Amino acid sequence: MRKAIIHLKKTDPVLRRIIERVGPYRIGFREPTFDTLVRSIVYQQLSGKVANVIFNRLLEAAGSELTPEGVLKLKPAKLRAIGLSRQKSSYILDLARHTQKGSVSFETIHQLSDEEVVEHLTAVKGIGVWTAHMFLIFALRRTDILPTGDLGVRVAIRKAYELAELPKPAEIEAIAQAWRPYCSVAAWYLWRSLENQAAL
Repeated sequence: MRKAIIHLKKTDPVLRRIIERVGPYRIGFREPTFDTLVRSIVYQQLSGKVANVIFNRLLEAAGSELTPEGVLKLKPAKLRAIGLSRQKSSYILDLARHTQKGSVSFETIHQLSDEEVVEHLTAVKGIGVWTAHMFLIFALRRTDILPTGDLGVRVAIRKAYELAELPKPAEIEAIAQAWRPYCSVAAWYLWRSLENQAAL
């Protein structure tokens, strides 16, 4: 990633200051698997602590390893008892059905382009572009994903670039032209910049 850091520091002075303040690039990756995507659904709009408890309960109920078959054996009432909303339960069951019949394939998803991955995953109920972007960055390890719909990225850009309002996708795209082909790395630094500010 040295090449990415050099590029970002050279092309964007604002990001250079963030990189120097945050320090080394230490992104944590997950495997591009069914359980990683289920985890993303569970974590949507919940605090990390609460989501972690619910995810662990789901893991236990499904039988230590999260598989489509294990999830599909669980009744909606059981999923509700675990702490999943009716909506999230339906999303996870839909993902399990798609995976079981092969319309979502975790064995071949890495062969798809970024756009194809988004198209592939958003065919599942409850998986939007944001979740697909997170999967591309943290599971498929793609280096040029720009999550324009991510609130953290928008807040960080507003602060760092001293904007009056949260930037719209088109504004983020314009700023990010200088970052390509390393938008994922830039996004990681923007997220970390908020953490660092909170710690000061």
